[in-house]
Amino acid sequence: MSETPGDTTRAGASQAPHHLAEVRAAIAKACRAFDRRPQDVTLIAVSKTFPADAVRPVLEAGQRVFGENRVQEAQAKWPELRAAFPDARVHLIGPLQSNKVREAVELFDAIHTVDRPKIAAAIAAEQARTGRALELFVQVNTGAEPQKAGVLPEAADAFIAECRDVHGLTLSGLMCIPPADAVPDPHFALLAEIAARNGLKGLSMGMSGDFPAAIRQGATHIRVGSAIFGHRPPLT
Repeated sequence: MSETPGDTTRAGASQAPHHLAEVRAAIAKACRAFDRRPQDVTLIAVSKTFPADAVRPVLEAGQRVFGENRVQEAQAKWPELRAAFPDARVHLIGPLQSNKVREAVELFDAIHTVDRPKIAAAIAAEQARTGRALELFVQVNTGAEPQKAGVLPEAADAFIAECRDVHGLTLSGLMCIPPADAVPDPHFALLAEIAARNGLKGLSMGMSGDFPAAIRQGATHIRVGSAIFGHRPPLT
């Protein structure tokens, strides 16, 4: 399977259902190799930066879980798509600003980037106001990269406890993005270790280039974009 098949043209978008089938086959292969069940691994098709016309063929091919990085982009894209595919679920996998929490809780079904008390408190308030209960993942900066969001590994236990005990949040799991130049396996193993000692089952980890390793380490959600949609168009 090519890691980044297709391109950003209409022809490339038309290949997305084929690439989706390749990714699904690769997930099933990895699950067989590592004694996992494919139904225990949720594929999040990362549709960030791709227009609705590129996403629609993937929806038509049966994919129902998608990932977006920015609230504003998702607001422009997903209401129309969900009108046509009401069972689609959209996950926020990018950083969340506090002034966007209200819109995020209204729009998304899951947030993978809970990483500081202010965001946790705001999400708790909005869930109480709306009656919505989202899947929530704490982002852990496993590589301690200064430019990257996420709570540091050594602070994760305390932050998880604060989310639960102070803000009353029900957490689904943890998320990480290993450093681009690092072997991902130790980062995935670290995330799994933190999750296990905090009684969390969800592990959002693994992308187009490393999701088999993530599956080996117990990933429950993998975030795959370029291997389905092709190279990303530039941000505008």
